[in-house]
Amino acid sequence: MSAHAFIFPGQGSQAVGMGRDLAAAYAAAREVFEEIDETLKQKLSKLMFEGPGEELTLTENTQPALLAHSLAVLRVLETEGNFRLADRAVVVAGHSLGEYSALAAAGSYTPAQAAGLLRLRGQAMQLAVRPGDGAMAALLGCEMALATEICAAAAEGPDGRQVVQPANDNGGGQVVISGHREAVERAIEISKAKGVRRAMLLPVSAPFHCALMAPAAEAMRAALERTPPKAPMVPLIANVSAAKATDPAEISRMLVEQVTATVRWRESVIAMTELGIDSFVELGAGKVLAGLVRRIAPDAATASAGTPAEIEQLLKSW
Repeated sequence: MSAHAFIFPGQGSQAVGMGRDLAAAYAAAREVFEEIDETLKQKLSKLMFEGPGEELTLTENTQPALLAHSLAVLRVLETEGNFRLADRAVVVAGHSLGEYSALAAAGSYTPAQAAGLLRLRGQAMQLAVRPGDGAMAALLGCEMALATEICAAAAEGPDGRQVVQPANDNGGGQVVISGHREAVERAIEISKAKGVRRAMLLPVSAPFHCALMAPAAEAMRAALERTPPKAPMVPLIANVSAAKATDPAEISRMLVEQVTATVRWRESVIAMTELGIDSFVELGAGKVLAGLVRRIAPDAATASAGTPAEIEQLLKSW
């Protein structure tokens, strides 16, 4: 019998139309979307279903939208498939904002609490750095050790030291870096000289997961003190530690640290396989995480469930 990890996507998986077919097919999904719309006092579901894309990709909208989609899928599995996460999952994990989806799925937060926290998180991240001052870039064909070396070299600029650091260690030779725009641009040039296959700026609105996000981390510290998590039904594999976490105080601390720290996704997947996980089930928009898992742990089974057809296929496989 397979040992399952349930994983939850992060920013970049959103697309106009997300969740629309779920809402049309299942009353349980509509209930989740309506609950989050009411919490945020915004027709977020309409934005998800119809766009415009520029508004959906605003961080303060993207983060709760991806949560809403993931939790709608979970609610459908619960109602249509007599599914209980605690019975099926050995662990849960999420990529960046997906960690909040994972915690909500595991009962640490209600959907409304998680949506409120992510709305605040998105706003705080956007406000932490003036538009144009920061940037992120993907380094493809680059392992973490080389990315760290490149960032150290690129931080030294003509006007002194600037911030640039690995933001996401996604595995399969893909590392995303983040920091001051000038430093990130220097890192791209250094990457080319060091034989990195491809280095490119990403179309993001702020430099996430770097030291420039410190004001957002402080905002989340205050928010998490007001809304602390409960102990999850199953352990979380945390972005910050790439290890199991069940203690609410530790989880809260790591959610704060996560805002400025590297998302250690490659190490997290390896840690899960070392726990005996041989099946990764991605709940929510897109198939990004399943693709990353296949690069990191090619022997593991993967499945993605974000549409009615994918949900039906998943339920049949169980």
